[in-house]
Amino acid sequence: MTTPEPSPIARRERLVGLLVLGIAFVLLVSSPTWFASDRTGVGVAQVVVAVLLGGVGAYLLRRAARA
Repeated sequence: MTTPEPSPIARRERLVGLLVLGIAFVLLVSSPTWFASDRTGVGVAQVVVAVLLGGVGAYLLRRAARA
């Protein structure tokens, strides 16, 4: 018995979710650069955006897995 193929919408949501999670990861990893250069405001904003994007990416992945 083979597993059914995911719908094109679910596949797209999964790919977009992974992309958004990747962007969130890069923002989170690069944020210490701003803190080290005494631009704390930019660093905090970057962490906030990374957390928000991480939430959106996780939501999209969970939604794609249900479909």
